[in-house]
Formats: sequence, structure tokens, C-alpha cells
Amino acid sequence: MLTEIAKDIWIAEGEIVNFYGFAYPTRSVIVRLPSNGLWVWSPVRLTAQLQFAIEQLGHPKHLVSPNKIHHLYLGEWSTAYPGAKLWGPASTIRKRSDLTFEKPLEDACPAEWEGAFDQVWFRGSRVMDEIVFFHRGSSTAILADLSENFSDEFIRNNWIWWQRWIAPMWGIVEGKGYAPLEWRLSFFDRASTRNAVQRVLTWNPERVIMAHGEWQSSEGRRFLEKAFHWTKTPA
Repeated sequence: MLTEIAKDIWIAEGEIVNFYGFAYPTRSVIVRLPSNGLWVWSPVRLTAQLQFAIEQLGHPKHLVSPNKIHHLYLGEWSTAYPGAKLWGPASTIRKRSDLTFEKPLEDACPAEWEGAFDQVWFRGSRVMDEIVFFHRGSSTAILADLSENFSDEFIRNNWIWWQRWIAPMWGIVEGKGYAPLEWRLSFFDRASTRNAVQRVLTWNPERVIMAHGEWQSSEGRRFLEKAFHWTKTPA
């Protein structure tokens, strides 16, 4: 249910969801903070089994949405852990007006996260923004949709024939790991985007975890250089 990838950081694989007719796997990242509270990124469906496993690690204190798409299960986690603080960019907060969030996430990490992270706000697109995180202790970059890295096996088993044809054309498969094509085309502010990419690359991450696809256990910077190659071309 939980996979420990380094000291104080785990991933939880969630269910496959239908996203506009496409099958998408879901994934959450859980980090134990220095005070032993848990930081939960992009929460997946909270099953009884997952809840039991989580509570063996500690108590969720922070529930984090990286962009306005990754909000689906915030409500059920907030109900299960009413003392946990909700975090997200302003776009998520506007979308989930039924929930009470802390101050919108931008480029600076909240002090409540105890110095465990760095973060960069990608806002070169007017369609959607995203906060990318870096867990310092494990040298792990954490992305939601700015990199989708589907395996041939997943595409073959879960997407129908015309979707299987689209996936490599969009560049959301292993070997590229790009953001989806329709989102990339909306990044008109390429200067801002390239600046954000350079800030991420300065982290020199060992690992890269994304919400959808095959995460990278080594050579993280090299992977990100390839995944963000599209930002070098004009909008």
C-alpha cells in the first residue's frame, strides 16, 4: 500500500480514474516532517487499508494540492483528519470553495513545513499553473502533470487503439515524459517557464516522482532536462 523510497518519504499508488475518457493512474507522496507530522501531496482515494497504513507512519498535518486538477480526494482526507491544513495554489482554492485553505502557495514554502522542502511555481500558462516541490532530505523532485511518463505496458493495457496512437505523439511516454501537448501549447510565457525550469534543475534531484507514469529512482536531473526540453522552443 505504501512504498518507502528513502528516509521519511513514501509513495501510495491509488486507483485508475477516468480523465476525459482517458485512464489515468493516481499517486500520492507522503513525507514525514521533522516534528513527525505527515505532509500528504495529491491525496489519492482514502481506503480503510491506506488509512491504516498512513496511521502507522504518523498523523497527517498538511494536505497539498499541486494544481487545480489534483483536488479530487481532498474533501475525504479533510473529513478524516479535520486538524490537517489544506494547501494549494489560488487556482485550486477557487475551484474548491467548499474547503478552507491556508494562504495560496506560490514560490515560497510555508514555514509550517519546517524547512523540509523547496518549491517553484510554474505560471507561464494562463490555462493552469502548478507548484513543483523538492524534498530536501531525499533529493526528490515531485511533479503532478508537468511530466507524464506512461509505460508502453500501461498504455497497451488501459488505452484504446486511437489513444495508444496519440500518447507518443503527445510525448507523454517513457523516453520523453513531457507535459500533455494541449497544456504545453498554452505556455505563451516561455521566458517565465524556462526560468522556473532552471530553478528546478539547480536542485539536481536524484529522484523524480510524478503523479502519472513511471517515476525515476535515479538520474533525476537528467530525466527533467529531457522532460522539459519542449520549453526551449518558441511558443
